[in-house]
Amino acid sequence: MSILIKNAQVVNEQKITETDVYIENNIIKKIDRNINIEKAHQVIDAEGKFLIPGAIDDQVHFREPGLTHKETIKHGSLAAVAGGITSFMEMPNTNPQTVTQELLEEKFEIARKTSYANYSFKFGGTNDNLEEIKKINPRTTAGLKLFLGSSTGNMLVDDWEVLEDIFKESPVIISTHCEDEDTINRNTAIYKEKYGDDIPIKFHPKIRSEEACYLSSSRAVDLAKKTGARLHVFHLSTGKETHLFDNTIPLQDKKITSEVCVHHLWFSEEDYDEKGTHIKWNPAVKTAQDRDILLQALLDDKIDVLATDHAPHTLEEKAQVYTKAPSGGPLVQHAIPALLEYYHQGKISIEKIVEKYCHNPAILFDVHKRGFVREGYKADLALINTNSPWTITKDNLLYKCGWSPFEGTTFQSQIEKTFINGKLIYDNFRFNDIQNAERLEFDR
Repeated sequence: MSILIKNAQVVNEQKITETDVYIENNIIKKIDRNINIEKAHQVIDAEGKFLIPGAIDDQVHFREPGLTHKETIKHGSLAAVAGGITSFMEMPNTNPQTVTQELLEEKFEIARKTSYANYSFKFGGTNDNLEEIKKINPRTTAGLKLFLGSSTGNMLVDDWEVLEDIFKESPVIISTHCEDEDTINRNTAIYKEKYGDDIPIKFHPKIRSEEACYLSSSRAVDLAKKTGARLHVFHLSTGKETHLFDNTIPLQDKKITSEVCVHHLWFSEEDYDEKGTHIKWNPAVKTAQDRDILLQALLDDKIDVLATDHAPHTLEEKAQVYTKAPSGGPLVQHAIPALLEYYHQGKISIEKIVEKYCHNPAILFDVHKRGFVREGYKADLALINTNSPWTITKDNLLYKCGWSPFEGTTFQSQIEKTFINGKLIYDNFRFNDIQNAERLEFDR
């Protein structure tokens, strides 16, 4: 199978170049200004459109196994592909939780059979599974996920002696959810005394406060410095936390890195009145000032990676009172179009979006031959039309949960086509029913 993409504006490694891209089988075979290959099975004229490496989302929750009323790997991966995300790393807080090597491989087998995007999974740490953590194969598993706050079952790792052992012994990068549980519990008790279970949603960022986030993030950073662990802090939500991270050394030399999610760059506490629990996330969406500082830290390279923390729940679950309504929301279909709104507004360049959502996850996690438009690399690509407005409605949602916090929003840019390992999987709101996904490999 071969595809020739002509006249594309290729966004790659901080440059935009008008060029052709020739794909043969699953590999980018040639990149040149005028490629004339008559034997190509398909020729696509991409004039005036951006061709980017497929995004690598290092944090999604696709809810399988055990929570498939919310979503499956198949549904989540289809929505991701429609959003230009060609590879994902999924989280361990499913049912059962991914805390043994046997359970990890069961998830890989589900993905092998059903995923439309390239896949890997994070192994879950607990207070008592250090021996299982030591068995992680660095070449075949994305990394280790630790919940230092806000989780269910036994996945809250709150024993700091155990944490220090994990930081010393983990054979892979450690990704952390950082919120201090004691602070959250104290704050929750204050508001429950006043309101009962029906706490107004506007107090969510007061309960899951700046203090709760910074206290936990700073402890994790200190522990990484003490032990020499490779630490990646997920979903920063406060401006204060950005001061914990360095922008004076290249990403490949950093031992401590960080991420920001699209919803923390888009929403603020001003949106709670309109959106309610649909924008209830952990950590919480906070102030407009926090949002602006996070964006600036992304531009200044204190924050290294963009992601979604895609975490769907049903509308019925979200409609419950504050203490029962779960945190999280669906995002993979709309993350890149939302980021491109900031490109249209002059807040971020498309080169920077590609750096943070495509290149840097590949560098940070040592992903084998993905994340760049390079000869010899896997042909994971997204073709973007930045002059094709569309409005998010229930009719064009691909999430199994059936809703989006972006409903009613008009985006100027549309993902036109998505290629997975050299095959055109998504084409203008239509899918070619081809599963061409692969398990991610890591150069470690």
